[in-house]
Amino acid sequence: MSSESEVEEFGKLRSLFWPIHSYELKKILPMFFMFFCISFNYTILRDTKDSLIMTAPGSGAEAIPFLKVWCVVPAAILLMLIYSKMSNLMSKEKLFYSMLLPFVGFFALFGFVLYPLRDVLHPSESVNTLRNFLPDSAAAKGIVAIYRNWTFGVFYILAEMWGSMVLSMMFWGFANDITKISEAKRFYGLLGIGANVALIFSGRAIIWAAPGAQGRPYSQSLQVLMLMVAIAGICILATYYWMQNNVLTDSRFFDPKLIKKKKIKTKMSMLESLSYLTKSRYLGCIGFIVMAYGVTINLIEVIWKSQVKSVYANPAEYTNFMGHFSTMTGVVTLFMFLFVSHNVIRRFGWTIAAMVTPIVLMVTGVLFLNFIVFRDFLTGYLAMMGTSPLMLAVIFGAAQNIMSKSSKYSLFDPTKEMAYIPLDQESKTKGKAAIDVVGARLGKSGGSLAQQFLMLFVPSAIAMAPYVGIIFILMGIGWIFSVKALGKRYETLVLEQESERARQKNPVVPLNLGKATQ
Repeated sequence: MSSESEVEEFGKLRSLFWPIHSYELKKILPMFFMFFCISFNYTILRDTKDSLIMTAPGSGAEAIPFLKVWCVVPAAILLMLIYSKMSNLMSKEKLFYSMLLPFVGFFALFGFVLYPLRDVLHPSESVNTLRNFLPDSAAAKGIVAIYRNWTFGVFYILAEMWGSMVLSMMFWGFANDITKISEAKRFYGLLGIGANVALIFSGRAIIWAAPGAQGRPYSQSLQVLMLMVAIAGICILATYYWMQNNVLTDSRFFDPKLIKKKKIKTKMSMLESLSYLTKSRYLGCIGFIVMAYGVTINLIEVIWKSQVKSVYANPAEYTNFMGHFSTMTGVVTLFMFLFVSHNVIRRFGWTIAAMVTPIVLMVTGVLFLNFIVFRDFLTGYLAMMGTSPLMLAVIFGAAQNIMSKSSKYSLFDPTKEMAYIPLDQESKTKGKAAIDVVGARLGKSGGSLAQQFLMLFVPSAIAMAPYVGIIFILMGIGWIFSVKALGKRYETLVLEQESERARQKNPVVPLNLGKATQ
């Protein structure tokens, strides 16, 4: 649906803010609520995993690159193998329940069993032996920290997997299956509002539950947060069940006959899926932009979080700061969704909308890295202003992350998911799984590998900034070129699909001129 026809159908003001028919509320509101709950949990888990690792005994920012490469990536591959096998053995509905329930169960178990027993479960004597055996370097400190706080590491891994498996793979896979391209242009930007209202709510929930608030110790604060995660998880399952029985049975919203199919075998192994991914230029471009985002955001975040820990050293202060950070991210992103996201997609097209995120991330990232590199020259000026280079680095880094994440949530995610819609069902399911789970993890691990290599030669995360900047710029340039290439192919596929649907609705009946009428 073009922007002109939307104005004609809904009116100018309504087409700008709410281009939804009243009967479509039955479909979009439960999807909105699911996205809200998934994003609510995602924010709580993201901030909690960071506070656990950053403030754990003997741990810090140095542990994060090692976790992402040597723990998160193998876990992503393992989960992808499990998902691929299960997708061949059970229906999509049963697969959704089977993948989500273990996540919700573990986070409840961590809050009420594993964390209270951490002193019993975590090693002590062997940690000293390992520390004496390894050299005194940032890399060695990261390895020791992971071993010493292994239950926190498991929590970190599964919290990372929540974003990949539950948000990217399961929710967006479900949304892409039941949403037409014409609906996606109107729905996806509005769906993101649910995610960013969730950011605001989850940020306030973290602040409310933070250690020190209401007189709570940290262990009780963690239990409150994990209880919220469990309740939200149950709400996701209940809403999905309701949609299966009330929305997908309504022909106005879902017609299985319109699902594009491909005449190849419908069951592929993980290796076959990855092989197929490398042979498809279209999926390859999606995979690269996902990896580019993972690499660039990870390169900046590790440096920024090392500065945050220097200012907020204990779990209470760190958690409280991250709660405020998440709330502000939600506010800015909500503004982006209301006034920018769906309007840019509908009025300027897929390519322009997809180009915004790499441009925003590159501009803000380069400014932040330049401040880190040259901040010592500003010490005198900053002292006269009543602040310090460290505090300003935290503020600049927070601003950079807020701008990057808001553009990612409001434009990168919707355009990435729209790119899957014109594909056949096989490419959607297996190609998307390989990209969103393994590809996203490889993206973050690529940044982490670069950081680990640099840690062999530099004393701290902050000393990596000049070298990180070079990698950052190169990845950003590659990201922009991939968006341009993908945009051309996407527009072609959309036109082909719309033409095919038009032919199905208005088939041409050939005239039989060889026989006389009776």
